[in-house]
Amino acid sequence: MTRIKFTTDSAADIPSALREELNIQVLPFPIAMGDKELNDGFDFTPEEFYDMLLAAPAIPTHAQLNPYVFTEMFEQAWTEGYTDLIHTSINSKGSATCSNAFQARGDFYRDHPEAEGTFHIHIIDALNYTMGYGWAVVQGAKMAAGGADPQQIVDFIQDWVDHVRVIFSPLDLRFAKKSGRVSAAAAFVGEALGLKPVMTFTDGESKVLAKVRGEKAVSAKLVEMCKNERRAGTPYLIIQGNNDEQFQKLLDLCRQGLGEDPALSFHIGGVIAINAGPNLIGLIYRV
Repeated sequence: MTRIKFTTDSAADIPSALREELNIQVLPFPIAMGDKELNDGFDFTPEEFYDMLLAAPAIPTHAQLNPYVFTEMFEQAWTEGYTDLIHTSINSKGSATCSNAFQARGDFYRDHPEAEGTFHIHIIDALNYTMGYGWAVVQGAKMAAGGADPQQIVDFIQDWVDHVRVIFSPLDLRFAKKSGRVSAAAAFVGEALGLKPVMTFTDGESKVLAKVRGEKAVSAKLVEMCKNERRAGTPYLIIQGNNDEQFQKLLDLCRQGLGEDPALSFHIGGVIAINAGPNLIGLIYRV
């Protein structure tokens, strides 16, 4: 009998209610805030973290997930009788976490050669962030509940991450520039002129797609791009942080311009907020 375990990391930003409903195991990135170590997505809500982040004297840091974390996860799933584990990982070009998962898989099969034919570990590099891959994990878990086989699900997730578009605008570039992980933000010029960037990730690398004059014009640009690029009949998602006013404006414009509600609106978690700032809005869709 096929039993599938779905796993990912907390940068996927899967809302807690969804991960609990679908039994998705989320590995939390450790966040160092002063003398405290917090588990991203578990020790705080996103909204609580925004307040903590803005009040912190220095930008918090987060560590990669090391091979031991993955080895423990593989051991547990195998012991529990799963036949397949499907792990979808944060962008390998922004974190060693993905390569650590591959290393741990090799170590696991070396230590348990008898597991190779009966316990299959699938690792997918999202080359992206947030619900750009979290959404695919959620849909994969729903497919499994409907009886889909593991390879169908792996193919679906891979196809989604190969074609997903995450577009976003950090309305305050302080965090993105200081963190250094969003290289396109660090290189962006034009803030003094009131310009705001619309950004994406292509093959794991950040890129500025457009420069928009003024915060009020950002939502309209995001909707225009989504309308022009989104594959017909596929869902879209809204990314939100702590800017409720801009989120509501984006939601209203999406309903008008796209003619339907988003499949999901969600708050970015701690890791994404540290690197992009809590003051952002964005859209996710398939091209």
